[in-house]
Order: sequence, then C-alpha cells, then structure tokens
Amino acid sequence: MHRRKFIRNSVAAGVGLSLMNTPARVLAAQKKDKVRVGLIGVGARGLNHLDLCLRRSDVDVAAIADPDVDFTLPQAREMIQKHYGAKRKVAEYTKGPHDYENLLKRADIDAVIIATPWEWHTIQAVAAMKAGKTPAVEVCGAADIQECWELVNTSEATGVPLFGMENVNYRRDVLAVLNMVRQGLFGELVHLQGGYQHDLRAVKFNNGKQLYGGGVEFGEKGVSEAKWRTNHSVHRNGDLYPTHGLGPVNNMINVNRGNRLLSLTSVATKSCGLHKYILDQPEGGPNHPNAKVEFKLGDIVSTLIKTNNGETILLSHDTNLPRPYSLNFRVQGTNGLWMDDFDSIHIEGKSKPHTWEKAGEPDDASSYMGKYDHPLWKKYANDASGAGHGGMDWFVINSFIESIKRGTDYQMDVYDLATWYAITPLSEQSVLEGGSVQYIPDFTRGRWMSRKPNFALNGEY
Repeated sequence: MHRRKFIRNSVAAGVGLSLMNTPARVLAAQKKDKVRVGLIGVGARGLNHLDLCLRRSDVDVAAIADPDVDFTLPQAREMIQKHYGAKRKVAEYTKGPHDYENLLKRADIDAVIIATPWEWHTIQAVAAMKAGKTPAVEVCGAADIQECWELVNTSEATGVPLFGMENVNYRRDVLAVLNMVRQGLFGELVHLQGGYQHDLRAVKFNNGKQLYGGGVEFGEKGVSEAKWRTNHSVHRNGDLYPTHGLGPVNNMINVNRGNRLLSLTSVATKSCGLHKYILDQPEGGPNHPNAKVEFKLGDIVSTLIKTNNGETILLSHDTNLPRPYSLNFRVQGTNGLWMDDFDSIHIEGKSKPHTWEKAGEPDDASSYMGKYDHPLWKKYANDASGAGHGGMDWFVINSFIESIKRGTDYQMDVYDLATWYAITPLSEQSVLEGGSVQYIPDFTRGRWMSRKPNFALNGEY
C-alpha cells in the first residue's frame, strides 16, 4: 500500500477508536491468586509452556487444543498426568484446526497461550480477545501489515490486553546489558544490532527419524515444524523471524515508549543453502523431488532500521547455512560497545585503547556481567533454573502470569508485538523492490511520545 493511502486509512481507524479505551487491564478488577489457562498448540514450543504452567501453584491448566493427535497430544497427556496425577482431567480440543474455538468458549479460562504455526497467531489471538481471554502469543513475523493492525484494533476495541512472548528479552546477558545501558555505561546509544543466526536446516527438513535431525522431507511428509515452517522459505523472501534480535534492542532505546521505529530497507542474498542440504543428505540427492524445489528465501537477509531518536538497528536473518548459533547482538554508544559474539566489550577510559575485554560471567562479581547482573536474575535465578532456553522461558511465563494476578500492564504488549511482526512483510516488500525504503507504522497512534519505559524496572514485572 502506498504510504499516503496507508496513513489515511490509519488515521481513519484511529478516529473510530479514539472514543474507546486503549488495551485495558481487563482482569485488574478481579485480581486473583490463581490464573486459569488454556493452551492452543502443544507442539515443540507449546509443550515447553505447558510444562512451566503445570509446575506453578498459581496456574490451573484447564484445557489444551491441538489437532496433531499422533505426535503432540501423547506427549502433552504424559506431561499432564505426571504433574496432576491420573484423577485430574484437562479438557482436550483435537477435532481439527478450528476446535480451539470451542476452547475459547469455556467459562473456566482467564488466559490462553498461543504457540501454533505462524499463520495462525493473529487469527487465534483475535479470536481469544473477542472471547474475553487475554492471549500470550508466540513470536514470528506477520504475513502482512493488516495482521498487525488487526491485533492492535481488536485489543483496543475489546479492551483485552495481549502479551508478546519474546523470551530473549529475558536472556541473562541481555538483561545485564540493559542494566548497563540504563546506568550509562555505553554513553548515548548510536547503533544496535541483532538477528536470528541459527542453522535450522535439520528443522526445516525432518522425516521423523528423530526430532530436529536428518531427512529432506517437509510439508505433509515432514514432522513437527517441518510440516509448516519450510513452506515459508519456499514462498517468501525477507526477514521471517525478526523478534529475537529486535525485541531486546528495542528495550534499550525505549521503542514505543519515548522512541519509535521509522523506516527500514532490506536486501537478501541468493538462495543456495537449502538446495545444497537436500543434495547432501543420504535420503536426498539430485533425483529427490525436493531437489527441484526453488526456495525463494535468501540465505542471508539484512535489514537496516532508522529510529525517531536517531539510532540505527541492523537485523540479520541467517538460517539456511552451516554456522554456530548467534543472535549477533551489538550495542554501541559514545562511550563504547558490547557484542555477544566472543563475549566482547570495550569501554572508553576503562578498557585498554583499541582492545577488547571479556564481558565475563554473572557469577564472577568482578566481571561486567557480574557487576551489572540484572536484579530480576539475582532475585529469580533459582526459580528459572532448568527452564527452557537457559531460564528465559520461565521469565516469560512468570511475567504473563504475575501481570494477570496483579492487574498490571504487560511489559511486552500488543503495540510491541505488532511492531516486531511488521518487520517481516515490510522487509519482504523492500527486498522485492531492490532495497526500497519502507515506512514502519506507528501502532501506538502517537502514544509512544507519552508512554513510559516499563520493562524489567527495579527487578519487578
């Protein structure tokens, strides 16, 4: 959509919604000791959330919904029985992809956790909000900008808040660096980087021999994420998964709370990695049908974002080539910088000129990470021990549940999720147009100028 037409439509929508409340704390008037939760999607990601919910005494898992009765449901049932015992029953909605709608009709559910294939996130989140159930929604990228506006408009119209489940915001080193930023260690921030650099070839091609390993099948012949995720690489070319890199650095420069993203430009390399992977696998080779598939996704997609306050953000998407895992973080200001690769930090006046230091570990009080270890981790490290992704997943679920219990605003809300999601379709359009500038909508409709930072302040949610 042309920018002028988009602005006109956005303003018209804003006028209609100006008479309504912004996402209200729909459960604030009924603060509670226990939150009744339903889970939509209990696949690889959803099982992790289910386990964390089952372990909490302040959560009652009332129902689950997932049409995959052969692969995911048996694991979910085993997990539920382990925690609740044989006598306790959790309702199941397994009759096709739309049976979650019956879960949303239940009167004994306050909130839902949505961990389904990407194309379902907005559909299910909107349905949950219309049903009065506050949703926690897993991350991805939207198919188009209209999806993002649909999330925002529905939340504003219903008054039901939405929680965005970006777990990397709670990574221990990321929170320590956020603490450094807030204490002025880097001076005034100028440039930030992040991305999703993760070899996912085995995830995209899985023939069921072992989860996340081997095979060249996807779609109907694939298992777990290979059933749906690989198709995005076949048909789309842009930053398909921007949130892990973008969410944490947005907190450091107060995006949607005193700052906002203005525009982006994206470019993509050629696509070689997935085709070569098929050729190299024992089950593949040049005669395998999937060797003839033309993958649209460039092996590396780079996106440069400009902010209202003058910072730049460089995002990278790199999932189709052999490489070690990295989110490619870099936080740079007038006094120095930190990079997560190789544990690197340099602070003018503290580090030797032109020399890197090690940022260190949080259990070393003399290191940067130890000195600036965030109060959240100091307070809850034991609780998060053993949770998925190094403890990050515990913090996400805890933030969601505690906000509902206390009736407080979500620290990752619908405006944040819409902003993160929007990067994908805008980057696709930019790549298609040879790196053209794309303007990023202001989903807060100007409220970013008065909204205050609230993420992980003073060790609280």
